[in-house]
Amino acid sequence: MQATHQTISTGPAALTYQAFPDACRLKNGDILCVFYAGTGHVTLPAAGQKIGGRLCSVRSKDDGRSWSSPEIVFDGPLDDRDPHIAQLHDGRIIVTFFSLAKGTQGRTYDGTGTWTVESDDNGHTFGNAKSIVPDWYVSAPVRSLKNGWYILGIYSESQGVSHGGVVISRDACRSWSEPIPIGKGQGIDLDAETDVIQCTDGTLWAALRSSKENMHFATSTDNGRTWSRAIDIGFKGHCPHINRLRSGAILMCHRLPKTEVSISYDECRTWNGPYRIADVIGAYPSSVELRDGSVLFIYYTEGAGSVIRAARYGVGRDGLKPMPPR
Repeated sequence: MQATHQTISTGPAALTYQAFPDACRLKNGDILCVFYAGTGHVTLPAAGQKIGGRLCSVRSKDDGRSWSSPEIVFDGPLDDRDPHIAQLHDGRIIVTFFSLAKGTQGRTYDGTGTWTVESDDNGHTFGNAKSIVPDWYVSAPVRSLKNGWYILGIYSESQGVSHGGVVISRDACRSWSEPIPIGKGQGIDLDAETDVIQCTDGTLWAALRSSKENMHFATSTDNGRTWSRAIDIGFKGHCPHINRLRSGAILMCHRLPKTEVSISYDECRTWNGPYRIADVIGAYPSSVELRDGSVLFIYYTEGAGSVIRAARYGVGRDGLKPMPPR
């Protein structure tokens, strides 16, 4: 049995197609969700127009019971897409995304790399976009490390084979390292959508998508400066999104078989599930723990008229318990 869902992306700013959501709880208690808004899965500027897909947000001030109308986070001249959100220790909010332009030399699209926009007023207004790593793409939020650094999962392609990677910031996301590859040269196509979590012993654990094989993972024991080989995790999954609950359980939301979550109780060594969140394939699910200990899963529905949904579940060792909307 699945939980009853809410649609949380209704409003003219969100256009007619919404996808790729991510959400986090802010220090003031609000839940802020960012997502892609366009007219289709890719929304390149049409002839005579300047604007393509945009980044939008919705906000809940009551722990997911109700949501604001969509507001624009960033709307540049290209197809700006796949936003993810985090709040830094100093209160700044940082949204990561990448952009697509009309392709050249026979390509359908050309990418412009990974970008960020920041807010210092709890996500009500955002500044100008900043390019942080050309030729790499992003589908994860910035993650904080115990030593005060920040790390961001990225992915790219070399000689026709995709691989994962990370960049590291030692100065609160004001500057970033050169990309550090993960899985490059292994002969595995990792169109990775890399996400990272730090385990209790300090080890970093990275999840990496493969469209052709099972999801893979890699580990680092030096705060992301070097990585192990990528290893088959044992099940398929796209767009991993990792979140630790107050109990210590680690959720990894992902697409495939439908919209799913796998759960680890031993610091990513083994995974229970996957457990079904929803029977839609669009997915790109993320999660936020609510004040009562239940979990709000946020995902999208692929196809014409797609929307952002939220569904509430209890999470335990026996899987998911559907719960009504707040």
